[in-house]
Amino acid sequence: MRLRKIANAENILKNNSQYVKLVPQEFKGKWKAFFNNSNPIHIEVGMGKGQFIINMAKNYPEINYIGIEVVQSVMVRSVEKLKEAKLQNVILVCIDANFLNDVFENGEVERIYLNFSDPWPKKRHEKRRLTHHTFLSIFKEILLVDGEIHFKTDNQKLFEYSIISMSHFNMEFNYISLDLHKSNFEKNIMTEYEERFHSQGQRIYRMEANFK
Repeated sequence: MRLRKIANAENILKNNSQYVKLVPQEFKGKWKAFFNNSNPIHIEVGMGKGQFIINMAKNYPEINYIGIEVVQSVMVRSVEKLKEAKLQNVILVCIDANFLNDVFENGEVERIYLNFSDPWPKKRHEKRRLTHHTFLSIFKEILLVDGEIHFKTDNQKLFEYSIISMSHFNMEFNYISLDLHKSNFEKNIMTEYEERFHSQGQRIYRMEANFK
């Protein structure tokens, strides 16, 4: 399901700077000051149209949320949702995940959400997977000690790859579900993709892990 390109997406985002930051590097190490509180910071890398992170922000006002997305046309849809929600504890950031440590100081983030990331199934694209060791290295830098990665996907091969990749990176698993919607996991917030896949009867895989 490919979203059509919005021709004036960059201008739309520039005109909505209260919802999205196009140059987030200037806030590195200052995100709690930006939110004007000392609440924990959780980020979603590859937030898509923003349903998950906005609903998380609604349900957990004591957490500061930052949504990360590189595709500007997709982010426009997130801005539209955020305008309606009128939340003070969420901001959107337009940047490639390869440069997260230019945006966040070491230990500045308490939790990272990876939801239905592109599986990049071809071997030559392995380095683009968000659970490849190059991304795990970045995540380890910006995460607080004992900070967690929460990962969801409908793709079994990506899930298996991620478990192996995280294991090789000496990560510890706190929760694994091979069929989330048939488990006893409570308070699950669904993404747009998850709603669609679940309605089609597809299995959803989920894990929580942290660096040792």
